[in-house]
Amino acid sequence: MKNFLYIFFILAFVSCKRKDKPANVKETRTSGTLKILIDESVSPIVQEQIDIFSLDYPAAKFETTIKPEEKIIPAFLNDSVRVIVMPRLLTKEEEKYYNQRGIRINSTRFAVDGIALITNKDNIDSTITVKEVVDILQGKSSGKKLVFDNAYSSTFQYFKQLANISQFPAQGVYSKNSSTEVIKLIANDKNFIGILGVNWIFDRNTKLAEYLSKVKTLGVKNLKGRKGDDQFYKPTQDNLINGIYPFLRNVNIIDCEGRDGLGTGFATWLRSQRGQLIVLKSGLGPHKLMPREINLTKE
Repeated sequence: MKNFLYIFFILAFVSCKRKDKPANVKETRTSGTLKILIDESVSPIVQEQIDIFSLDYPAAKFETTIKPEEKIIPAFLNDSVRVIVMPRLLTKEEEKYYNQRGIRINSTRFAVDGIALITNKDNIDSTITVKEVVDILQGKSSGKKLVFDNAYSSTFQYFKQLANISQFPAQGVYSKNSSTEVIKLIANDKNFIGILGVNWIFDRNTKLAEYLSKVKTLGVKNLKGRKGDDQFYKPTQDNLINGIYPFLRNVNIIDCEGRDGLGTGFATWLRSQRGQLIVLKSGLGPHKLMPREINLTKE
């Protein structure tokens, strides 16, 4: 009888253990685990989307890596992670890494971002021209100092292409380690103009609220003959949507998983009405403006 009870308790214990062991979550468009690389300059809007998506679909888990563009591109190209979010598309050279293996590249734009130029709130200057920015980048110093979010960031690469240079001058251009550091520097120093993704300015991050209250966004006038050359424009939502602000870029999710899974579902959701409303509320330009339905009732 004692042996029988002993065996019974052992079996019951093993059975409970088996029940406690979590079952493998099926990989679908709304469940499973997605490893995703995120460019730091657009991370606030992406993280907000992930948070809401996870609330809607609790079976979906995200393993995020948030770093500057040049730090995450190698991981994407060597097949470590097959989903990336950044404010540009892959170059033809980068596409070869997947094309030569017969893996389809799915690129989806879901927001329009801008690159903001910020200065200390007490600074007299409130405007700058694209030509002034280019001159500083080309070493034609005007006395103004630019500071970027990171030497490896997508904003850094954007302006190198804009100024048609391979490297920045020894003076007049500097970089920090993150967008947060740029905001803190500008809040305490009137001698710099900070350059970072505009979604950091609109981010509802209470940790940065104290510093953001001490900075202001500069109005920018474009080069002659280009859209936005008639006056100074700030990176407001309307100016992003209308394409008038000079420093614009698209935010894309690039999925090379090669299957219909969580990556595909998340990309589709980003362009859905719910995903686009989040973009709209964030202050960025949505990929597509959703129609509003108004119900009129007689009293």
